[in-house]
Amino acid sequence: MVVRRRRKSKKLRGSRTYGWGIQGQNRGSGLKGGKGKAGRKSGKHLWSWVLRYQPDYFGKHGFKSPAEARIPVKAIDVGRLDEQIEKLHKMGLVEWDGEKYLVNLRRLGYNKLLGSGKVKHRIVIIGDVMYTERALEKIRAVGGEIEAAA
Repeated sequence: MVVRRRRKSKKLRGSRTYGWGIQGQNRGSGLKGGKGKAGRKSGKHLWSWVLRYQPDYFGKHGFKSPAEARIPVKAIDVGRLDEQIEKLHKMGLVEWDGEKYLVNLRRLGYNKLLGSGKVKHRIVIIGDVMYTERALEKIRAVGGEIEAAA
């Protein structure tokens, strides 16, 4: 790459202003209206810039519910529950009434039932849990049901 020896800055050495007129004219941010968003935040000069490029910069947007009002979701897929149902029965966490497995998801530590996976066993979900439509369809297809207020 060729070195440009006769640069403007070389020519202007010793001139105090480097071709910018009065001494403070190009120093700092004086002619730009201030540094950063100065002048835009105050709504005075540079306000047309805000309207054009960041019209949603000011004001409140959206809603964030308080942490104590949010319910953390602990979910399990209906297919995974079906895979583990016999193991859970041996552990005493699920009841067998002769035809169906009675499952209390809250007792297992879950509060939502998702619809992914295949269901082979008849399962009855007991207790107050959330569930998806696909989970309900798959459980009903093999003769189970959900006795929960969703």
